[in-house]
Amino acid sequence: MIVFFHPNTTNTQKAELQLHLKQAGFESQLVQPKDICIVPNLKDAAAIEKFSFVSSTKLIDTSYQLSSLEYKKETNFLVNNNQVGTNFVNFIAGPCSVETEEQIFETAALLAKHNIPFIRGGAYKPRTSPYSFRGLGKDGLKLLQQAAKQYKLSVVTELMDLSLLDEVQQYTDVIQIGSRNMSNFYLLSELGKIETPIMLKRGIQANVQEWLLAADYIMCGGNENIILCERGIRSFDPLSRNVMDVGVIPLVQSLSHLPILADPSHGTGEAKFVAPLAKASLVAGANGLMIEIHPNPKKALSDSRQALSFDEFENLMADIELLKPTIKKPINATYSVFQ
Repeated sequence: MIVFFHPNTTNTQKAELQLHLKQAGFESQLVQPKDICIVPNLKDAAAIEKFSFVSSTKLIDTSYQLSSLEYKKETNFLVNNNQVGTNFVNFIAGPCSVETEEQIFETAALLAKHNIPFIRGGAYKPRTSPYSFRGLGKDGLKLLQQAAKQYKLSVVTELMDLSLLDEVQQYTDVIQIGSRNMSNFYLLSELGKIETPIMLKRGIQANVQEWLLAADYIMCGGNENIILCERGIRSFDPLSRNVMDVGVIPLVQSLSHLPILADPSHGTGEAKFVAPLAKASLVAGANGLMIEIHPNPKKALSDSRQALSFDEFENLMADIELLKPTIKKPINATYSVFQ
C-alpha cells in the first residue's frame, strides 16, 4: 500500500505513523521527495484511518510498489533534449569499451550522421578475468564526453562502484547499472538520491520480480527516471552465451510503467544474432535498443564477438526503417534509408 500525505504534514507526524505501523507489525519506508510512505504488507487502510494527515491510500498487491503499473501508468522524461520513456523508442550505440580517441570519435560521427542521440561506452569495465582490458578509467570518460559534446550526443556509461559516482556523474547523462550490480542494494539506494537517469540492467539470473524490486530501491530515494534493460539471462545451454528473453518485454510492460530497452549484443554474444533479436525486440514492444558497435570489431579490446561493424549497424537500422509501421511508439530519431 502507498500512503499519501496532505501538504505540510510534518516529519513528526510521519514518524508517529511509522511508529504506529511498526507496533502493528508493518515495516514502512518514507519516500521524502514524493511525500509518501510505502507499507508493502498493509492491505486494509482502516488501520491508519485515525491519522488525519493521511490524504489517501493506494493498494498495490505486489511486492514491488513504486515500479508497479498500479502506481502510475507511464514514465517519460528528458535527457538533454531527447524524450525517453514509455511512449518513445530510443537507440543507444557505441563500443563496449572506450579504447582510443580515434575509435570513439569515429563512432560519435556515425551516430550523429544518422541522428542517433545516445552514445555508450565503458570506461570502467567489469571483466570476469582480472587480466582482461578493464577500461581507460577517467581518461575514457573524458574522451567519451568530448566526442559527445562535439557531435551533440548524450552519454551512457556504466557505474561500477559507489566510490566512482561523483566522477562518473561529471561525464555522463545516463548511468548504466550492469547485471552484476542489479543486486547491489546499497548502491541502488544511493542512486535514488540523485537526479541522473538510471538504466538498470536485468541481473544474469534475476527473475522479473527481483528486477522490479531493484528498481524500487532506486525509486524509494525519489529518483523515478529509470530505464529497464533486458540483456539476456544465463541458461543451461553451452552453445548460447545468454538467453535473450524477448518475451519479458511485453510481460514487464503489463506490470510496470518503466520503459524497457533490449540489449541483443549481450543477449546473444554473437554479432550474427544481434540484428534478428534487435528487430524481434522492437516488434515485441521494446522502448529502444542498445547495440554494441566498433569501427573494427576484430580489434576490439572487449566483447569483439558481439560488436557490429559500422556497415552491419547501418544495415540493421535500414531494416528497422522498414519495420516502423509495426512499431506503435514514435522513434526518437530521424532516419533516411541508408545508402
